[in-house]
Amino acid sequence: MRRFAGFDFAPAAAEASPSTPGEASKTLAGVLLSAVLASLMVVADQVIENWADGHLLLGWVALWSLVFATLAFCARPLRRASMAAAQVINAWILSAHQAREEARLWECARMDPRVMDELRAAVARAH
Repeated sequence: MRRFAGFDFAPAAAEASPSTPGEASKTLAGVLLSAVLASLMVVADQVIENWADGHLLLGWVALWSLVFATLAFCARPLRRASMAAAQVINAWILSAHQAREEARLWECARMDPRVMDELRAAVARAH
């Protein structure tokens, strides 16, 4: 089984274990959650920056409460979304790999008549 950029080039039902998509999506979920939280922190920092110094502590408490609430509410949906995205990307990479392999086979068949005869025989047996 080949791997490229963390993705398997194998059919999921044939070789991958049930825990493989979950492992691959944990990193993606973490990155997505970090991106959401970073953007939330930027917005909250801009809001807090406009406040007077007396409200700064209250603002930081509110900000971190919001961060932890976001972590609690968004972790599961982001993990599901990242798992779905990982499966789509894995399927796309697998299909691209298969298309490249098929193109190599056809190029070889074009150059070697024996390979072309084998392919024709296989197509005839399939019909």
